[in-house]
Amino acid sequence: MTLMLLDSASLWYRAYYGMPDTLLSPSGMPVNAIRGYLDMTARLIGMYSPNRIVACIEGDWRPSWRVELFPDYKANRLEEEGDTEEEPETLTPQIPVLLDLLDAFGIPMLGVDDYEADDVMATFSIREKGPIRVVTGDRDLFQLVDDKRDVKVVYLARGISQHDLVDIKWVADKYGIPGDRYALFAMFRGDPSDGLPGVRGIGEKGAALIANNFATVSEVQKAAKDGHQVLSASLAKKIIDGADYLKIAPTLVHCAIDVAIPEMDIKMPTKPQDLSEIYRFKEEYGLGASVDRLISALGW
Repeated sequence: MTLMLLDSASLWYRAYYGMPDTLLSPSGMPVNAIRGYLDMTARLIGMYSPNRIVACIEGDWRPSWRVELFPDYKANRLEEEGDTEEEPETLTPQIPVLLDLLDAFGIPMLGVDDYEADDVMATFSIREKGPIRVVTGDRDLFQLVDDKRDVKVVYLARGISQHDLVDIKWVADKYGIPGDRYALFAMFRGDPSDGLPGVRGIGEKGAALIANNFATVSEVQKAAKDGHQVLSASLAKKIIDGADYLKIAPTLVHCAIDVAIPEMDIKMPTKPQDLSEIYRFKEEYGLGASVDRLISALGW
């Protein structure tokens, strides 16, 4: 009864950089991201045997409500001109083809305006029954891990073959913190990949100390003002000085869990009567065994 949530942008970026750029369609268009995404999806379905699946996509990779709070949110990823994400020019044309192909397969897809894919996955992880497996290369989603509800992250930083299945114990062992406090830890440490600075002067060690002793930002701030014995005078001062950032950090770091998800069928797709549309993509874009692997993984 497993629900698999695919962080699609994370997967196609990993596929693009992990597959050779010599993989071309008959017309000469690169198809490495498409083929890699299909191959990864087929392998993941084989490993985890989900009965529900959603390919989650970005409605907006820089939601207006996060940017209003913190204008530098993901600004490090912007192109020099315009408010668009810097993206390899040979990846860009592959994405609409991939999305059309996933649609032909009948794989449920969802992106919601003004929300990131992370927010969509977080809302699904709260709304749906477990087991839930969140597939991503993004450590932000460690905050979704919930052993009681059997929500785990299939973390692809080391690739499919050596991926980690992240649960509460994994987070605790990796960062030396209570495994359900990853988001609090990230608020203080920051996240350069999202352009989030954290609290000035507090690195991973200081953030871990905080997460080990306090459960919320307000608890930490009160302890800093009260001169709590766990906090050195220097660390307490940094926390107090970071008050303005800490007002907005929870909204920036926490995934939204109240995204308006439409009613949709998220069951694994059943075999269509006619596979000709899928085979047309296979031939037109030279997708070869990658399409065949996904057909096989779906039991068609």
